[in-house]
Order: sequence, then C-alpha cells, then structure tokens
Amino acid sequence: MPSFRRRESVFDADRVDEPPQDPDRAADAAQAQALAEEAEAEAAEAEAIAAAVRARARALKLRRQAEAAEATNGRAAVVEESATEDSEATAEVEAANVTKSETDTAADDTATAAEADDTVDAPAAEPAEKQRRWTSGRILKIAAASVAGIVTCALITLSVLMVQHHRGVVRDQQRNAEYSAAARQSIVTMMSLDFNKAKEDVQRIIDNSTGQFKDDFQNNAPDFIKVAEDSKVVTDVTVNATAVESMTDNTATVLVSATSRVTNSAGAKQDPRSWRLSVDLKRDGGQIKMAKVEFVP
Repeated sequence: MPSFRRRESVFDADRVDEPPQDPDRAADAAQAQALAEEAEAEAAEAEAIAAAVRARARALKLRRQAEAAEATNGRAAVVEESATEDSEATAEVEAANVTKSETDTAADDTATAAEADDTVDAPAAEPAEKQRRWTSGRILKIAAASVAGIVTCALITLSVLMVQHHRGVVRDQQRNAEYSAAARQSIVTMMSLDFNKAKEDVQRIIDNSTGQFKDDFQNNAPDFIKVAEDSKVVTDVTVNATAVESMTDNTATVLVSATSRVTNSAGAKQDPRSWRLSVDLKRDGGQIKMAKVEFVP
C-alpha cells in the first residue's frame, strides 16, 4: 500500500525566509500558508486515491490471474480425470481382448493339439516341410531312375539273351543239318557197292572215315574187294530219314533209316531190305567223317 506520509510539497522546497512583514501581510501569509497546506492535503488525498485505484486494479488483475489459473487447473484435473477414466476403460477393453484372445488361443490350441509339434515354429516348420517335400521328390526321382535303369538293363539283358538264343538255335539247326547230311552221305557211300569198281568204292569209304573205324576197314579192304568182285553184286541204297541224337561242335551221333536193293550179275533182284543204323561222326581236317557205324535192331 502507498504511504500516506505527508510529502514535502513544492512550496516547501521553494520556501525561503521572508523578511519581516507587517501584521496584514502576516495575516495574508498565514492564510496563504493554510491554503497551501489544504492544497497539499488535497493532493495527498488525491494521490492516496490514485494509489488505492492502482492497488485495486492490481488486486483485480491478480484475482483474475488466480481465477484463470484455477480454471486452468480445473480443466487439467477434468482432462486428467477423463484421461484416467479413458485409460481405465482402455485397460478394461484390453483386458477383455486379452481374455478373449487367450480363450481363442486356448480353443485353437485344443483344436490343433494333434498338429502342435509340427506348428510350434511356423517359420522353421515351413522350410522343414519344403525340405521334406524336396527330399521325397528327390527320392521318388531316384527310385524312378533306378527302376528305369533296372528295366532298361533287364530289357538289354533279355535282348542279348534272345539274340544269343536265336544264334544258338540257328547254329544248332545248321549243325543238325550238317551232321544229318554227313550221316546220309556216309551211309550211301558205305552201303552202295558196284563190283565193277569195287576198289574205288572201298577207297571212298576209307577216305570218308576216321579213327578206329578207318583203321579196321582199311585193314579188311582187300578181303572186302575180293568178295564184291567174286559175287558180282551191285547194291543200291536209299536213305529214308535221319535224326541227330546228340551233337557238339565237333562230334555227333545220328540215327539213320535206309533201304537197300541188291542185284547180281545174272540180273536177279532181291527184295528191298530196311536198315536202321547209328552213325558216330567226327570232324577231321575240316570235314565230317564216320568214326563208328552200328546196326540197330
């Protein structure tokens, strides 16, 4: 609050000692002094009123600031309370959501319990599943390639066996025909005889023989020639059939069925006679020759 002490007026500052005056002038001076003091009192009062007005204005301003601050605090409290209520509501909602999520998760876990081991780590399970698929596909491809290779090898082997069998059959057929023809010719050579050329016929038999049979026939050749010449016999032989009983690359046993007709020098003819013979053949110097001849009953 402003002080109401009486301030020195201008008149006091300017006041000087006056020379002695007369009584009238002294009365005027006293009156003037009184007026001056009254003016100073009025000025002091005015100054006090102005100070009070200023004080009231400042007090009013402070009150308004206080009210504004209180209002601001009130709004802050309301906002804080509202925020608190919103936070509590949000927390409740989140708690409800968490509870619901936990419930749903529990339901999902219960529904997928059989697949829990496979879906524990989805990022890791997916590559593992891809790896399993890739491994299975590769195994299937390898198995298919193996089966295809086995089938191919089997087909190639079968083809080779078939070719070899075919070649063997063809070779056996050729040998069969070769041995059959050799046996046929050997029997015709051995049993066909003309006394007019007995030596030539006997020599053909020797040339078409080998082994022990050749040696024996060669030793008895002179007697055989003499009997043929003395009897004046002509023998004509026809081979009816041949059958290879067994054979190898160099030997064979052939069964021969033949018929012979004998004519003497007088022109008499005997009835045909049938013969069954077993002929052993052997390769000798690139030629198939008789190694043994037996008559089969």
